[in-house]
Amino acid sequence: MTKHTLTTATVALGMSAGILTTGMAAELAIIHDAEQNILQEEFGEQWAKQDAEISKKLAELEKKHGKKPNIIHIMWDDTSFGEVGIPVFNKIRGFDTPVLNKMGQEGITFTRMYTEPSCTPTRAAALTGRLAVRSGMYTVAFPPEGSGLPAEEVTIAEVLSEAGYSTAFFAKAHQGDIEEAYMHNQGFDEAQFSLYNQFPPIFWHRTGEAGAMTNGYTPEMTEKKYLVDSTWRPYGYIMDIEGKKGEQARETLPTTLEGTLENYRKLIEIHQEKALDFIKRKANDDKPFYLAYWPHVYDLNTQGQEITTSNSTPFAQNMERLDRHIGEILEELEKQGIAENTLVIAMADNGPMTEAPGAMYPNVFNGGKGDYREGGVRVAAFAQWPGVIEPGTIVGDIFAVHDLFTTFANLAGAKEHIPTDRIIDGIDQTAVLLYGDGQSRRDYYHIYTGPIHAATIKQQFKRVWLGGRPGLVKNDFYNLYQDPREERGMMAQMLWAWGPFDMVKKRHDQMNEKYPFTPTRHGVPFTGITNLRPESIQYQETVRKTMETGK
Repeated sequence: MTKHTLTTATVALGMSAGILTTGMAAELAIIHDAEQNILQEEFGEQWAKQDAEISKKLAELEKKHGKKPNIIHIMWDDTSFGEVGIPVFNKIRGFDTPVLNKMGQEGITFTRMYTEPSCTPTRAAALTGRLAVRSGMYTVAFPPEGSGLPAEEVTIAEVLSEAGYSTAFFAKAHQGDIEEAYMHNQGFDEAQFSLYNQFPPIFWHRTGEAGAMTNGYTPEMTEKKYLVDSTWRPYGYIMDIEGKKGEQARETLPTTLEGTLENYRKLIEIHQEKALDFIKRKANDDKPFYLAYWPHVYDLNTQGQEITTSNSTPFAQNMERLDRHIGEILEELEKQGIAENTLVIAMADNGPMTEAPGAMYPNVFNGGKGDYREGGVRVAAFAQWPGVIEPGTIVGDIFAVHDLFTTFANLAGAKEHIPTDRIIDGIDQTAVLLYGDGQSRRDYYHIYTGPIHAATIKQQFKRVWLGGRPGLVKNDFYNLYQDPREERGMMAQMLWAWGPFDMVKKRHDQMNEKYPFTPTRHGVPFTGITNLRPESIQYQETVRKTMETGK
């Protein structure tokens, strides 16, 4: 059945039941992946009835509070499922996260929240509701990237702005260093954000060099006798910038070889204060607000850190600080009297970076950052919305970070602003928030590692498209309930799944052919920043010349 036929059939079902609303019509116009179209065909009538109930409930909430709900999305780096939010694991790991524990107890704990395998792709997915490979944002790069999120991608900030929301972004964006990718150029009214991964500020300096966490970066550690190009290393990378919609960006903290780590730690607190200040300023506005607060938590450098946890690592200290900061956000909502009209989602962006010694471990699942195994893409995640979400809800359904895009749009009454000329992988999961476990509208997930389609999940089953035994059935199969750690491939037991999985992949590939991926967007890094150090300006001009001339 073609998308057009399916849409027509589903509209007919809704019209015959007398329950087709404006929001449902907008949903029907959204182009989803092939697997979702099949689910829509099977469950469309049932979902349409439920959507009518949801629309009524959301209207009642809007009438009660005088405006649509505020939305806060908190997302941090590289945290294994179980590291935070579950008291039993607190004791196992030797550090405490009482705020997130309480958030799970008073809201939702997700057990199958899927992300992309690393930070840049997950952030792109959250912003656009699309698999990161579709926007060319499928890799994690370091300064100078000379690439970034394309301007033609439509972000959740742009969608919600169209619906009358105030929008703000603070902390780690990591969406590239070309000007079109800056957060205030991607729909946010105001933003202060870092362009890159956290490793430059915590290791790319003399202290990191001395601790053997960096090699060959600082001038004194560089071989000099035959050195020709002294501008090759990005000594002047920009750590953090801020800007408002329609205005020029400016650098917030200058980068120096001596002060990088200190400035990085300052930024963690600055971003927290920015988030709190935004809530205070917007709490009593007529307009609802959307806040994307994606805080830094990395600080694996022991310099100046007091170690107080039983875990005895800087990483554990970071987790406890993160928990305190989230607590401050939730307390501010209560203080401003807006907690009951604010949805808060708190989650990690991907699994642990297992290469970090003495810090991160895959608690439950095998694999970590960059991996297609569950440990790389199945993360800690929680939701709180007092009076709406049933306390103590544990959701076993599949829920993807991409779904937040469409779900937030539905809560804001903004689905009509979602683009309909491209595939949107995010599914409206409002039913999960309102009705809990068993209400997910997806039972599949495609995992890409970089540009490679690495694995597909359907229900509790998983097929890996890489490696395996080419002389037999090519790929490994797993039952994620029976073998959540993916330790025993079930080739013989799941021969029946070979054909069905082939068809899932074929449908997905055909949709990708119809709606091709956007190539990675390249450009000149650091455009528009004027207050760089002299060596940074020299470096910038070198890069600009190279980009423009190809020499």
